[in-house]
Amino acid sequence: MSKLSWFLAKRFYKSASGDTHRKASKLAIGIATAGIALGLAVMIISVSVVKGFQQEISNKLTGFSSHVMVYNDSMFVSPESYPIAADPSVINTIKQNANVAHVQRVSQKLGILKTNDAYQTISLKGIAAEYDCAFLKSQIIEGELPDYSNDTLASNKIIISKLQAQDLSLKVGQKVYAYFFEETIKPRRFEISAIYETNMPQFDRNCVIAHLPMVNSLNDWQDDQCSQLEVMLKDFGQVDATDVSLGKDLNGRRDKYGSVYMTQSVKNHPHTASAFAWLEVLNTNVWIILVLMVCVAGFTMISGLLILILERTTTIGILKAMGMTNQKIRSTFISYAAMIILKGCLWGNVIGLGVIGLQKYFGWVKLDPQSYYVSTAPVLLNWTWIISLNIATLFITVMALLVPSLVVTRIQPAKSIKFE
Repeated sequence: MSKLSWFLAKRFYKSASGDTHRKASKLAIGIATAGIALGLAVMIISVSVVKGFQQEISNKLTGFSSHVMVYNDSMFVSPESYPIAADPSVINTIKQNANVAHVQRVSQKLGILKTNDAYQTISLKGIAAEYDCAFLKSQIIEGELPDYSNDTLASNKIIISKLQAQDLSLKVGQKVYAYFFEETIKPRRFEISAIYETNMPQFDRNCVIAHLPMVNSLNDWQDDQCSQLEVMLKDFGQVDATDVSLGKDLNGRRDKYGSVYMTQSVKNHPHTASAFAWLEVLNTNVWIILVLMVCVAGFTMISGLLILILERTTTIGILKAMGMTNQKIRSTFISYAAMIILKGCLWGNVIGLGVIGLQKYFGWVKLDPQSYYVSTAPVLLNWTWIISLNIATLFITVMALLVPSLVVTRIQPAKSIKFE
């Protein structure tokens, strides 16, 4: 691009707002700028909300379960849990994987939580001393997390969900009976230590947190047995690859009791697979929005450029008469349009990031947690995505102007100078 083209483009841009004789040009610039700003703002908000939503739900699904699970290959034969040995050699094999951050034991037992007036089927989830309780603590809305650090002494304290507490009219500090069925009925009296709420029906409806030794005693298991080993990863993006890698090391391997190990990722687990499939569908929605908004921005700029060219017909004729080539004139008007696009992008970022900031810190957009699993619309500021959207918007809209700028080549100096 020549210095003359750039100089003329700047002059055109500066004079457009102050020239009272070019009202159409001023209106065209305003509409084009608004179209770019609106399109980019919608794209930034859409991507940030969807990515925030995916992260929030993924964190809940993996925080209450794990990224990869190692369990008995007979686990899905019946509703009851089958044990595996938490063999140190198996745990070391898992930890040797570069993407593994943490391994923890979990035991499960089906039963019924009963009061005088109501009852609720539950899945008692026993956690051990090494369990990472960071996520669980963040979901507790009342009470305190019990001390499960002593694996030699079973604790009778449990954590129930808000949904269970409402259905059974239970509060923190109350005692409640639970019944477990095998060959005989095994009653246990628990004390409610805390109440959690994830807004995920997969967990809130049935899951009760307890101490692993207590659950093992109900299952008549040995101290070194558990229902599964939960594997937390450093990078969720590598969950499929890590599942395959761990499967090669563990699938088909037998523990000292004869049980066979099997691995499965959270994406494939029956309780969570549908939720992850739903989150993947959201990516398609985002791409549809992005395409539509880019089309809106492109069409507004194309129509705006045509107006700008038609209003400068006389100027174009004079420039041609002075020997300026079609290519340089086209470059002038494309540069002119690029300045408008940049201004639109600036306002688009201000609007988009402003809305995201308000939502992030004030949570003014509320959602129905029963339908969306969260009470406020989550947002995620991903600067890589935002910068990419800005670059893509600028590039695509400028490229879209190459064809309409060909109108310049059809303007004849002899006729255009008399245009006004």
